[in-house]
Amino acid sequence: MRASLPYALAVWRRNFALYQRTWKLNILPNFFEPVLYLLAMGVGVGAYITEMGGTSYIAFLAPGLVAVAAMNGASFEVTYNAFVRMNFEKTYESMLTTPIQPEDVLAGEILWATTRATLYGGCFLLIAMLWGLVTPLHALLALPITPLAGLLFAAIGIAFSLRIPSIDLFSFYFTLFLMPLFLFSDVFFPLEERLQGAWIYVAEALPLLHPVRLMRSAFQGTWSPVLLWDLAYVLALSALLLAIAARVTRRRLMA
Repeated sequence: MRASLPYALAVWRRNFALYQRTWKLNILPNFFEPVLYLLAMGVGVGAYITEMGGTSYIAFLAPGLVAVAAMNGASFEVTYNAFVRMNFEKTYESMLTTPIQPEDVLAGEILWATTRATLYGGCFLLIAMLWGLVTPLHALLALPITPLAGLLFAAIGIAFSLRIPSIDLFSFYFTLFLMPLFLFSDVFFPLEERLQGAWIYVAEALPLLHPVRLMRSAFQGTWSPVLLWDLAYVLALSALLLAIAARVTRRRLMA
């Protein structure tokens, strides 16, 4: 069964209405974490590194941290928040007493998570532009990549959330999955300069690497055929995980 756009938007509006009440508290950890990394690493470590990837270190960091901001915005929404709505507040059960179907709930949650990712990534992108780390034209090129990154990590996060029995398992998701991605996805150093052999192929399997590479290309206004692979990876993995999540969502909510 396919999702209905009007019903999915109804779920999106419900989440947006709640977010309007708490956005000041929610935006602090998700948005300012990469900003602090930009300051600490870019200004601090950057003072000892004259160049990386053909540019200053802070300019090298900025595009990757925009992708990280989008990742964080989507991930928190489809993990803790979605799990609480599904298992504790029973919000989804209430929605199903209306014409809304499980697929509509899933689509609405993904739309909302992608919106939050775009908000956080877009705000960070604005900071990078005001800091002079990206031109306005290249910032416009980079802006569409933030919802792509959000879609990817919304799909990954919701697929995980639908499978776990306890909210405590999210500590493993953030510590053993998102944190290694953050550290080893071309954000802080060029992977191709440090990894060799089979490790390059391992790196190519990491989800965050592809939005980071797309974002860095947009910042620099460059293009290469590998970007087609990055775009295909993001879209294909998102579609696969959402197809799986749709089946699991119907089974769980209709049980």
